[in-house]
Amino acid sequence: MDIEKIRFIKDFADMAYESYLMGWHERNGGNMSYRLKESEESAFSPLFDRDDPWQQLDVSVPGLAGDCFLVTGSGKYFRNVIKDPEDTLCIIRISEDGHSYRILWGLKNGGSPTSELASHLLNHEVKKRVTDGRYRIMYHGHPENVIALSFVLPCDEIGFTKRLHEMMPECRLTFPEGLGVVPELEAGSIELGQATSKKMEDYNAVIWTHHGLFVSGETFDETFGLFHTVEKASSILVKVLSMK
Repeated sequence: MDIEKIRFIKDFADMAYESYLMGWHERNGGNMSYRLKESEESAFSPLFDRDDPWQQLDVSVPGLAGDCFLVTGSGKYFRNVIKDPEDTLCIIRISEDGHSYRILWGLKNGGSPTSELASHLLNHEVKKRVTDGRYRIMYHGHPENVIALSFVLPCDEIGFTKRLHEMMPECRLTFPEGLGVVPELEAGSIELGQATSKKMEDYNAVIWTHHGLFVSGETFDETFGLFHTVEKASSILVKVLSMK
């Protein structure tokens, strides 16, 4: 089985590389995860070649019991995902009680899932519930204009959304519900994941103040497009503000 031709891995790797080219992933910044469909899990299961022990999660996610996820590895570079998915990614399974996980495939040269794993799983649990399972992707990057605006705009949903919705018509079409905003919290912390998951009840894109953007979507194209639209509108607003 040719790993690079498996559709969900190819789509994941393509998005990772395109996101890197956009400048959203300096060094090993950013992370992404995808909840596998049952058909994808079944087709890929012959390659589940690792027999790792169960690892305790820092959070409990019973709504994801038994689910499998394709996840970026901690310390891995987005630019390298397309070159070597088996080194930079891993597939994990959540235990039946939602308290632990184990690696089934990937990270062939060692490593662990993203340090933001708790945030991803908490948000997957919310989106799985509120979208009846349609939303499968969580994606976090460091778009410079979004981050810059979080230093100068009031960090609240109404203000941030209003300013970006004014920048171009596509914004109201792409994120009509607006943008969620969480205060500056420690990267990789449970608090960041919990705060984001509360916002994901109502929003598909959440600004991490002074840190970046966290988005969810049904497909890789929609998820990338949402992130891109928010950053494009932010870049326009930065220019507008600089002209005053």
